[in-house]
Parts: sequence; structure tokens; C-alpha cells
Amino acid sequence: MNENWRKHRGAFASLLGPGLAMLAFAIVVPMALMLALSFSEQRGLTQVAFTGTLASYARALEPLYLGVVAQSVWISLATTIATLAIAYPVALAIALAPPKRRDLLLLLVVLPFWTNLLVRTYALIIVLSPTGLLYTPVAVVLSLVYVSLPFAVLPLYAQLERLDRRLLEASRDLGASAWTTFRRVMLPLTAPGLAAAAVLVFVPTLGSFLQSDLLGGAGTQMIGNVIERQFKSANDWPFGSALSFLLVYATAGVVALASLARAKRR
Repeated sequence: MNENWRKHRGAFASLLGPGLAMLAFAIVVPMALMLALSFSEQRGLTQVAFTGTLASYARALEPLYLGVVAQSVWISLATTIATLAIAYPVALAIALAPPKRRDLLLLLVVLPFWTNLLVRTYALIIVLSPTGLLYTPVAVVLSLVYVSLPFAVLPLYAQLERLDRRLLEASRDLGASAWTTFRRVMLPLTAPGLAAAAVLVFVPTLGSFLQSDLLGGAGTQMIGNVIERQFKSANDWPFGSALSFLLVYATAGVVALASLARAKRR
């Protein structure tokens, strides 16, 4: 691979160029602007002055906003645990299914992507209205589990599909029960898939705002709702940018911890 890179460096650069340019335009430049805004001051309705101040970050660490962050974290954790608990047996069933049925089951998993997220959220409002769960944290968790489930099933299925079933058979032949085989053999071997699924669920959930806005009501606000208000109604872009970057730091920490745990297992 290294030889190919040295010989065809220009070809590799031409292949990477468009993607890197798009990443720079769509991610790096906006993030740099938001980072600068987080150290700025709002002056007037539309004017922002870069002063290098940390006032927005200090405000973000006030108890009011830390409480919102704590609520966002526990909702995201509850969503991640519930999603993994549902996704693991679903992914296992798909991996063990006959090849002819496997494609159909995978199609059913990705089928929700064919419908707009807003439409699906309003459908959940109709479903949850008679139950008394609407405008509660439970409704938010249920909606986030519903949205996140495909993102957990797919990496778990990929991990389970590659699992050497002879190891499971050997465990049973040696007298281990089904539960012991699952706990001592299958679960450790599929831990990388579980970690990937957990990150794919937790990180987007932590910054979500649509479900908590429509299904949670005023009492179930997440940090994404606060950030949205700063940019749309409060017109306080420096504070919104500071909150956004605190969220970025938090999610980067989660990803880093997951990477370290995976490296230690290796």
C-alpha cells in the first residue's frame, strides 16, 4: 500500500481532493466561524464583535444550563441503553436468518429512512397521545429509540454476521449453558460492534432537539433546544456558539473514551 501511495501520489490526491474540499467547505469553515463567535460579544440586534471574551463559556457553566446538560446526558444514556437492548437481539436474528430472508429483514430495518423524520415524529404524537406519555421524558426516550434503532442494528449485524459460529458450538459442546455462551463468548467478541453502535446512538441523541421540542414539552428541554433558541429567537449567536462547542467537546470526549476502550481490548 505504501508503495502504491508513493508511485501514484497524484492519483490519490485527485481522488481525495473533492472530498476534502467538501469537508473543509461544509464542516471546517463553519466550525472555525462558530469558534470565533464563541469568543465574541453580541452588540445590537445583528452586530457581533470579536473580543476574545470567555463570558459566553462562563454563562454556559451556570447551574441552569448545567442542569439542562445533565438532563440531556441521562436522556441520551437511557436512549442508548434501551436502543442496544432492542437492537442486539434484532441484529442477532437477522444474522442467523436464512440468506433469502436476510435481505428482506435488512430492508425493514432501513425502511424508516424512506420517510421524513418530521413526519415520523408527528406520527408518534398521534400514537402516544392516548397513552398519557406525551410531553414526558418517556415520550422523548421512546421517540429517540425509534429514530436511533437502525443506527444500532446495522453495526451490530455486521459484527454478528462475521462471528465464527464454531466458537459458540465449541462452548456448548464443552457444557456451557446458552447464557454462559452468550456472556463469556458472544458478548466479548461482539463488543466492538456494541461500542460502535453506542457511539452512533449517544452522540447524535445528545444534540437532538426535534423530539424533545415536539414530544417533551417545556419540562423536557435538552441542550439542543437551548442552542436552537439562541440562534433563532434569542439572537445570541456567541452564547449559542459557546454551547455548541461545549457539546462538541463532550461528544469528542465520548468518542475518545470509546476509542481508548477499544484499543485496550486489542
